Amino acid sequence: MEIRICINGTDHIVEIDVGETLLDLLRWLGYKGAKNACETGNCGACTVLLNGRPVASCIMLAAQADGATVQTVEGLADEGKLHPVQEAFMDAGAPQCGFCTPGMIMTAVAFLDAKPDPTRHEVREAISGNICRCSGYVKVVDAIMDAARRIREEGAA
Repeated sequence: MEIRICINGTDHIVEIDVGETLLDLLRWLGYKGAKNACETGNCGACTVLLNGRPVASCIMLAAQADGATVQTVEGLADEGKLHPVQEAFMDAGAPQCGFCTPGMIMTAVAFLDAKPDPTRHEVREAISGNICRCSGYVKVVDAIMDAARRIREEGAA
């Protein structure tokens, strides 16, 4: 079947198999940021934004994204400038092995869009669907809190 999808600002018209996942489609189109890990939607490594909301692309059918706008971690940078969440992750040393990082970042971006001044507890709840097997989450939470501050300051400037 044919679908129309906008990924990171680029429109695509693609022929897909009916059972193909959004993650499979993204990877076929060259977007490698979303990771294939659990294949059950439980770990968050494949998180992308679909019309601004985080989704597990490993369990979403590509056909369900027909007509939608998808943003992946590759699409966050704006004219070579990293998104504040990406910058904060780097500055805090949040990525350990880096496997979960794209999903964590995408979840954080959507969360901070909805909740620009969160508490640490709210951040922990927001990322509870993103599993990191090599971190205690302290640096991840620190990074998201710092990103929230940066975003608020940019908005005030």
